[in-house]
Amino acid sequence: MSAPSFRKSRKAPSLSREASVRQGKVVQLAQAALGSVEAVRAFLNTHHEALGGRPIDIAVESDAGLAAVEAALPSEGKGRVEGITRVPEAPREEIRL
Repeated sequence: MSAPSFRKSRKAPSLSREASVRQGKVVQLAQAALGSVEAVRAFLNTHHEALGGRPIDIAVESDAGLAAVEAALPSEGKGRVEGITRVPEAPREEIRL
């Protein structure tokens, strides 16, 4: 009898290297433009009318898609995209060891 496997099964196909790079880049661009994690998640995972889909899906699909999503983001630090407003992050408490 073999030992049980604790490896998680993959339900979705893994991304290609190029798609992974685009995914990382779009997250970084959104973070620079929007600031908060909540605003980044909302923007990337919400259907965007002008783009015709979820920005994360469009950006991962191709370099042209990444460029389109980048163009849809506000200038760095402006914090506003189609009704998504930059939410200031709460100050972080210092952790002392």
